[in-house]
Amino acid sequence: MAIDLIIHSAAQLLTVAGSAPKRGSAQSDLGIIEHGAVAIRDGEIVAVGASDEIRALATHETKMLDARGKIVLPGFVDAHTHVVFTGDRANEFEMRLRGASYLELLKAGGGIMNTVRATRAASLGQIINETRARLDRMLSYGTTTAEAKTGYGLDTATELKLLEAIYELDATHPIDLIPTFIGAHAIPEEFRGRADDFVNVVVEEMLPAIRNSKFEIRNLFCDVFCDDGAFDVEQSRKILERARTMNMPLKIHADEFANLGGAALAAELGAVSADHLMVTRRDEMKLLADANVIAVLLPGTTFGLGKTDFANGRAFIEENVPVALGSDLNPGTSWCESMPMILAMATRYEKLTTAEAIVAATLNAAYASGIGERVGSLQVGKLADVLIADVPDYRYLAYRYGTNPIQTVIKRGNMVVERE
Repeated sequence: MAIDLIIHSAAQLLTVAGSAPKRGSAQSDLGIIEHGAVAIRDGEIVAVGASDEIRALATHETKMLDARGKIVLPGFVDAHTHVVFTGDRANEFEMRLRGASYLELLKAGGGIMNTVRATRAASLGQIINETRARLDRMLSYGTTTAEAKTGYGLDTATELKLLEAIYELDATHPIDLIPTFIGAHAIPEEFRGRADDFVNVVVEEMLPAIRNSKFEIRNLFCDVFCDDGAFDVEQSRKILERARTMNMPLKIHADEFANLGGAALAAELGAVSADHLMVTRRDEMKLLADANVIAVLLPGTTFGLGKTDFANGRAFIEENVPVALGSDLNPGTSWCESMPMILAMATRYEKLTTAEAIVAATLNAAYASGIGERVGSLQVGKLADVLIADVPDYRYLAYRYGTNPIQTVIKRGNMVVERE
């Protein structure tokens, strides 16, 4: 069968090849092929190697794409987003600039609850349309797969509506969406002062309804926000243990504002990932490493809040924890649709090298999203999710910032973005 497309003559082809999340010194291994090429057929990668070898596979039917002077790399995988919502919180941004803290706004009924009110009131069509525009911008910056959370409903009906939006967008948008249920994103206003009662609703009503719904979209994760102002360790444990009995893979928001023990809980329960981790201790990092939990770091959130307590990415790598990256795209603290900007922040403030950050935003992020066997690297048999960046060296991806280096985005073998 003829090869559909060959991308050739790349100054650097970053394969990021691996059969497991990269950790420690291996996290900097990009698998670079100088003057490299990749061959694609029926939406999958069928050959990777030196340009002369791969070009020899071409027939008269093969489309040839010259990447001379540019780099070629896997599509970015955004391992943590809250991309499905309506409205904005620009007014809260101004309030924070004047000194209000995130937790103060949350306790006053703002923060997440403002988005919950807007999202509950919105139609399914409105949610889909507003989210689609954000996905379009993410795609233009090279994101080809993204984890997408519910969590702006905090009641069963709206959580199901958000899951339906994820399902529809996954089916109709080039970006593949990996769904996560996070009904325990915050304590809703109607349960203020009755957190345990709301936990019971999540466990006894929401989880069965979500898991038994018509939407079986790949792996459906369960997440919980274990932190100050949200859910404590025992409440989080109750939710996650119930989800585990339903064969749902686990994630946890932990250690964003206060260290309640969420990272240790992630290790104990065998979560796929623990996310945020700004105030995680070294001994807890060791627990994550031993339990093979991926640390998903979110520098955009710390930056968006105007804070300086960034997660210590260097320490996680030194403790042999696989590190992934996500944008945490959300309307309150990190409205960032650019993974290259996340790389720029991760290198400067979380002390990753550029190579480590690229691995964190591709292969490791794919494993954190439960699909590392299908995307995240340029390897034979994986989906042909490929980026061409108009830069001469991979280090430019973090070195330059505030511009878009991604020239071409190929999703499942189809060119979906091509910029001049």
